[in-house]
Amino acid sequence: RGGIKLSRFYGHGVTTSYGEMCYHDNSLVSASLEALIQHLVPTVDYYPDRSYVFTFLLSSRLFLPPYELMTRVCHLCVEQQRSGDALLDKIRFREVAPKLVQLLTEWTETFPYDFRDERMMRCLKDMTLHVARGDEYSWRAMQQMTQRLIKRLSALGQYEEAVAALNVVAMERPASLKSKQASAQRSDVLSVCDDPFVLAQQLTHIELDRLSFIGPEEFIQTFAMKDPLENHKGFFRKRKTSNLEAYVSWFNRLSYLVATEICMPMKKKHRARIIEFFIDVAQECFNIGNFNSLMAIITGMNMSPVARLKKTWNKVNTDKFEILEHQMDPSSNFSNYRTALRGATQRSETAHSSQEKIVIPFFSLLIKDIYFLNEGCASRLPNGHINFEKLWELAKQVSEFLVWRQVVCPFDRERRILQYLVTTPIFTEDELHLASYESEGPENNMEKDSRRSLR
Repeated sequence: RGGIKLSRFYGHGVTTSYGEMCYHDNSLVSASLEALIQHLVPTVDYYPDRSYVFTFLLSSRLFLPPYELMTRVCHLCVEQQRSGDALLDKIRFREVAPKLVQLLTEWTETFPYDFRDERMMRCLKDMTLHVARGDEYSWRAMQQMTQRLIKRLSALGQYEEAVAALNVVAMERPASLKSKQASAQRSDVLSVCDDPFVLAQQLTHIELDRLSFIGPEEFIQTFAMKDPLENHKGFFRKRKTSNLEAYVSWFNRLSYLVATEICMPMKKKHRARIIEFFIDVAQECFNIGNFNSLMAIITGMNMSPVARLKKTWNKVNTDKFEILEHQMDPSSNFSNYRTALRGATQRSETAHSSQEKIVIPFFSLLIKDIYFLNEGCASRLPNGHINFEKLWELAKQVSEFLVWRQVVCPFDRERRILQYLVTTPIFTEDELHLASYESEGPENNMEKDSRRSLR
């Protein structure tokens, strides 16, 4: 958009600069922040490419807070139509208004949580008034967009309250958990659901429910610059990555739940049955494409209070478990899992049923990948330009997640099982060790010392 065009031929492809923007083989590779903001602003005959809109809205928060970006974009959009002639201005703004509405619609629908900041909402209101003066059709579209946004934000608020309430219930630790003998009164997983397929389906419900509330920007927010006005009244009253954190704590809960269920029973035969049951559940999770629950179950079974129960494990056929562990083996940067994930993603792309569409990634690894992508290369180049190639890469990873996030879970909900999975009390690490020693006594001095200190 304006500026001088400079072309340089490199060994591979052509690098071209338009003023403050630098392209390589027609793909934007770097630009100044000002030029990137300008590139987002629609005009009468220009609208930014959708992939650019997503990429820049996602990662711009590394360089400036969303409300500042929105203020500048709206200001530029209005200013560009000013000619000094009031009537002409009105006509020109009427022509650009639908495009501005389209941009704001993409913003509110993809990054609705940005609008928990009241400054964003104020800016949206101001633009609605501005649009109302010029174009009734666009004004109506703004009204509908705002209603959809408010609905989404209130659903988010309800979800966060529900998660908080569930956590309170799960933290209430009944006497039945205090000791292994008393815990016999607590119902165990097999009394609630003894079909591995059904349990895997219910786990998938929980995973997809919680995934659907993670905002794409939360991945970037985990390492975004701190806003100096962080304590501005009402600004993101909640932490900006709370849904992402809630999802990670669900993984931890599931691991501890698996370990608790295994360490709880008095009888060796019963413990072995529960191990075999969870191996079957893990297998079903793998078949569904639910890699997050699969990894949580494997993690729970590999916790030392469970792993040390040698007499119990001797009663279990572990062939299936070893295959699953091999699938999720961390060596070579989880190459086996990444191959399986690619397979599930391809299946999802050509799916005929919503069940085949399900891909739930091993979430901690996804966060780690995005983190290392951010750490691994500079966000700004020596000339002060923003490294847009990096932003494309971040957007690629996050947009894949958005596709997985929107799958609707096709399985029937079993309320009693879901309730059990998210609220039944679980042992702490110390309680797990104690329960484990009660199941199979200490084998060596180290374990004897460990038990003594726990008691």
